[in-house]
Amino acid sequence: MNTRIIDEAARVLADPAAYADETRLHAALAHCRKHAPVAWVDVPGYRPFWAITKHADIMEIERQNDLFTNDPRPLLTIADADDALRRDMEAGRGLRTLIHMDDPHHRDMRKIGVDWFRPKAMRALKDRCDELAKIYVDKMAAAGPEFDFVTEVAVNYPLYVILTMLGLPESDFPRMLKLTQEMFGGNDEEFQRGGDVDDMLAVLIDFFNYFTALTNSRREHPTEDLSSAIANATINGQPLTDMDTLSYYVIVASAGHDTTSAGIAGGMLALLQNPDELARLQKDPALMGTAVEEMIRWVVPVKEFMRTAQADTEVRGVPIAKGEAVLLSYVSANRDEDAFTDPMRFDVGRDPNKHLSFGYGVHFCLGAALARMEINSFFTELVPRIKSIELAGNPEHMATTFVGGLKHLPIRCELS
Repeated sequence: MNTRIIDEAARVLADPAAYADETRLHAALAHCRKHAPVAWVDVPGYRPFWAITKHADIMEIERQNDLFTNDPRPLLTIADADDALRRDMEAGRGLRTLIHMDDPHHRDMRKIGVDWFRPKAMRALKDRCDELAKIYVDKMAAAGPEFDFVTEVAVNYPLYVILTMLGLPESDFPRMLKLTQEMFGGNDEEFQRGGDVDDMLAVLIDFFNYFTALTNSRREHPTEDLSSAIANATINGQPLTDMDTLSYYVIVASAGHDTTSAGIAGGMLALLQNPDELARLQKDPALMGTAVEEMIRWVVPVKEFMRTAQADTEVRGVPIAKGEAVLLSYVSANRDEDAFTDPMRFDVGRDPNKHLSFGYGVHFCLGAALARMEINSFFTELVPRIKSIELAGNPEHMATTFVGGLKHLPIRCELS
């Protein structure tokens, strides 16, 4: 089991700066899909892993959730951060969200929030999404002609949706935004609190302190919001541990808006760079559903997850030893020539569109329906009101290896 297929192009997956340079990133991943779809990556600072870049292989690994587990390495971080997280988890104080868990505990924990994201709940929330979409498109009309679409609109609209679901006061929204950007932006000089592991852990401590106070409040005075559901949840009649409770808040409050804001910002850039597709969508609003799916495929807010083999196995004929990690590159899967026709083309009418931006299998994104609805509501409000729109500067992407997207998108527009 010592076979090592090594291709230098796969090293791009462990380079946060590569995700801020999409031309470089996609060229490297196209090379990997063609020449080394399962490649061994061993770069300084990280523990080695197998890079998986083909759509079919990623789906098969996600199906085998007993063979390929999330624990102990659910995402790509530097080795020091891996060690720190492991120490904290063993001490009972580490971050342990749904993405860190495997069944049966993952299944039990997932049930706590699932009712809040079912179709019935989404229908009840749609009016609020539509209302907020109009508010933010009105802000665009008033702010013009030039502004930063990311900082003024894309990060705020989904933030209001998810934090309203949690029942947090509006005065706390800026704090949640800053903490989320610090957590997911640990590799980006603009967003990181600092450059070392202690700084990353300090961000988590700030999250935990905030949600500890919220948990105590909701247990003493329950309300009709998602925060109360989390604070008072039980599994087999027993309350959640403190860390499970706090971790649940963190994943909902952070991933619940940051990924959607990336989808909205990246979707806007795709329309700006493909004006014929924007015109097509303006002419035929019935395409909005497929357009939203294409934005999500195109942007890929969650770049990767990792799994660890629990037994000797193989992927595409390449031996994977027990204990070795595989990185599932959703960015690569969503541009796979074997899964999509003309995958490097942004097509608002693409159908079918079996993208993997929400993952696959038992870990399929809990908030996928909400993200789809938010993006749909926003562009349904915006697109018919566009008189003119164009870039007013260079887009800037966040440096990351996990979650992220555009951090600045200067635009010039005129809206009705």
